[in-house]
Amino acid sequence: MHVQIILFNSRPGNNGAPVPENFRLEDTSLQPDLNEGEVLVRTLYLSVDPYMRCRMNEDTGAGYLTPWRLSEVADGGGVGRVEASRWDALAPGDVVTCFNWPWATHGVLKGSALHKMDPQLVDGHLSHLLGAVGLTGLTALLGIREKGHVTQGANQTLVVSGAAGACGSIAGQVGRLDGCSRVLGVCGSREKCAALVDELGFTAAINYRRDDVDARLKECCPDGVDVYFDNVGGAISDAVISQMNSGGHVVLCGQISQYNKDVPYPPPLDPRTQETLLRQGITRERFTVLSYMDQMDAALLQLSTWVRSGQLKVRETVVDGLENMGVAFCSMMEGGNIGKQIIKVSD
Repeated sequence: MHVQIILFNSRPGNNGAPVPENFRLEDTSLQPDLNEGEVLVRTLYLSVDPYMRCRMNEDTGAGYLTPWRLSEVADGGGVGRVEASRWDALAPGDVVTCFNWPWATHGVLKGSALHKMDPQLVDGHLSHLLGAVGLTGLTALLGIREKGHVTQGANQTLVVSGAAGACGSIAGQVGRLDGCSRVLGVCGSREKCAALVDELGFTAAINYRRDDVDARLKECCPDGVDVYFDNVGGAISDAVISQMNSGGHVVLCGQISQYNKDVPYPPPLDPRTQETLLRQGITRERFTVLSYMDQMDAALLQLSTWVRSGQLKVRETVVDGLENMGVAFCSMMEGGNIGKQIIKVSD
C-alpha cells in the first residue's frame, strides 16, 4: 500500500535553531502482511513537542530519550485507528495511541506498544488524547501534584512559564482546580495573555516580550511565589525564582529557551539563582512523567472528567497535512502555537 513518511533529514545548523528542511517527506510502500503480534494503523493526529528538539541532537541529554537517526522515520506521540490486527487485544476500528508513533500516514506497530483508548474519554475529540487527556495533560497534572505540593486552602500562588503552550496551559488550570488562590502565566504575546486570562481562568498574565517581568511579578504576586511550573528556564526562571517564598517548589518540566544551545539538561543555573534556592530552602526537582505511569489511568480519568465538564478548557493549534510536520514543529519551537500543536493527518 502507498504511504507517506517524514524522514529526519539533517541536524540543526550552528545556531541550533531547527528549520523545516531538517525533515523530508517521501512516498513509499508498506507491506501490509502482518506477523503475529503486529497491528496496521492509520494515523489520525500527530503531536510535536519541545522535547523533540533534544532528539535532533546526537546525544539527547536524557537517558529516557533516544535520538532521531538521520534518514530514518521520525516519531513521537500519535493517535490513530487500527485497520488490521494480529494482536488479540486490538481489533479493526479501535482507537489507539503510542508515545513512539511513526510520522507516517500508516504504520505497522507492535500491538504491545499501543494503548487502546475509549473515544468517550474525550467526547470523540480524538486529538485531545495527545494533549489535555494524554501525555501532555498527565505531565501537567502529575507535575503539579507530585512536585508542586499544592494544598487546598493554603492560599498559594502559582507561576507557570510557557503558560500558553501545551503543558503550561493545562498546568495553570490544574493548579487553580487543585486549590491555588492565584495563578500567573508568563507567555510571549498579547493574544496569548488574553487567552490565559479570558479563556483559561488564569488570574493574570505577563508578556515577557513587552513587560518588565520583575515589576509585573511583584505587582501580580504581592505575597510572593509558592510554586513555579517551569517550562522555559533562562532569564524568566531566574526572575521568578528570585521572588519565591521560603520552602517553595519549582517543578522542572522543560527548558525550551535552552534547547537550541549546546548545554547539558537541565542546563546550569545562574549562581545567584542557585544561591536563592539554597538560602530559601526551595526544592527544584526534575519531573519526568514516565516515572509515574502507575498513576496514568486514574489521572487520565480525572483530566477527562474536568474536560468533559468544562472545568478544564482545551486550546489546540491544528495544522493539516503530514507534509507540514516540519513547518509545524519549527512554529511550535518559536511559540507560534496556543495550546497543543497538532498535525491532522487523516479523518
